Amino acid sequence: MTQPDDESTAAGPEELREQVERTRAELGETVQALTARTDLKTRAQEKATAVRGEATVKVGELKAKAADLTHQAQDKVPGPVKDKANQAAEQARLKTAQAGRLWREKAPEPVRQKTVQGARTARENRALLLATTGAATLVWLACRRRKR
Repeated sequence: MTQPDDESTAAGPEELREQVERTRAELGETVQALTARTDLKTRAQEKATAVRGEATVKVGELKAKAADLTHQAQDKVPGPVKDKANQAAEQARLKTAQAGRLWREKAPEPVRQKTVQGARTARENRALLLATTGAATLVWLACRRRKR
């Protein structure tokens, strides 16, 4: 009978036990590695966490860039135009408030309840809503780029 290599030959029972334990440990590590590779649910969750983190970073970058561009644009607008824009914004706020009052008076109760519930849910999940919107925007932009 041929021996595979010098390391696998055991001089005594104690050395044989050590080799068996070493082989058992290596086999356990191999099984764990294979299990990790085939655990699709965990891999999908890890990928989702990574994508969520990337989306959060991108959303932050986009917010900062939008704020910077807004400030740059506001700095370039002449004073009279700013005054007219402020007046228009105030009129829009007044019209919106008036429309809101009319809606509250005329809308059926179930519609009002559902609307209030939806608004509350959106406020409570604002971060998730923003992250999802940012991720959807990134996907949309990526798809547009590929089509070109």
